[in-house]
Amino acid sequence: MSDITYTQAVEAIYASIRNDNEDIDTHIAALKSAMAREGLKEATFETAKLAQPNRQGRKLMQAYFRKKGVAVGFS
Repeated sequence: MSDITYTQAVEAIYASIRNDNEDIDTHIAALKSAMAREGLKEATFETAKLAQPNRQGRKLMQAYFRKKGVAVGFS
């Protein structure tokens, strides 16, 4: 999973969210390494694709990803 692209990592996280956060920590780690390889500082997610697209859901996601070392933004 070390050569996964940023886009693939984001899609894997969307799939994980749809599957009740299955393997979310593994996907976050892959996203973090993909971001480092591509020189990105923040992961951007589409609000419409989230399980909880409201403010509370976004803040919960940001807090969890921050604990894992990934900055999150929304579009």
